[in-house]
Amino acid sequence: MKSSETDILVIAGYEGSGPDHWQSRLVAKLLSARLVVQEDWLNGQLDVAVDALVKAVAAATKPIVFVAHSAGCELIAHAIPKLKEQGLTDRLKGGFLVAPPSEKSLADLKNIDPEFKHIPRDPLPFPSLLIASSNDPFATMEESADLALAWGAELVEAGPQGHLNSESGHGPWPEGLMRFAGFLSRLK
Repeated sequence: MKSSETDILVIAGYEGSGPDHWQSRLVAKLLSARLVVQEDWLNGQLDVAVDALVKAVAAATKPIVFVAHSAGCELIAHAIPKLKEQGLTDRLKGGFLVAPPSEKSLADLKNIDPEFKHIPRDPLPFPSLLIASSNDPFATMEESADLALAWGAELVEAGPQGHLNSESGHGPWPEGLMRFAGFLSRLK
């Protein structure tokens, strides 16, 4: 699948993705990529965030590939039941899931909606890659591997790369974008 044949929905995590974040750069470079905007990146309610994601999926005109970072990965898992309920899962073709935090890390976030802290563990209804760093401060490699197994995602160990965000030196993140291009080319 080519990027021009898809609607790439970019889902940021807690606090959003700043202008130097690799997700923001992806949106700027690919015409088919757009950020799913949330009402409140810090204090938002889970049901409002899920509704925003469902609305973005419903508005898409091409097959959908998710590109999520951090808690954005969990948001997708939380949205799947509503997407199924609305008959929208057949539009979902893939998920590129980067550095999802553990339940413990989510529980430690002060302002996050308590409903968000439990991570759904049902298999995702589309092929996915879960990219994990061996020294991510928000999830151990074991926690990431366990989540990948639960979601039915292929685990990709990125090595010691921190949280794979701007703060860990991954603004441009060319390796990740190459990995994404390879993943996208394998989708049907």
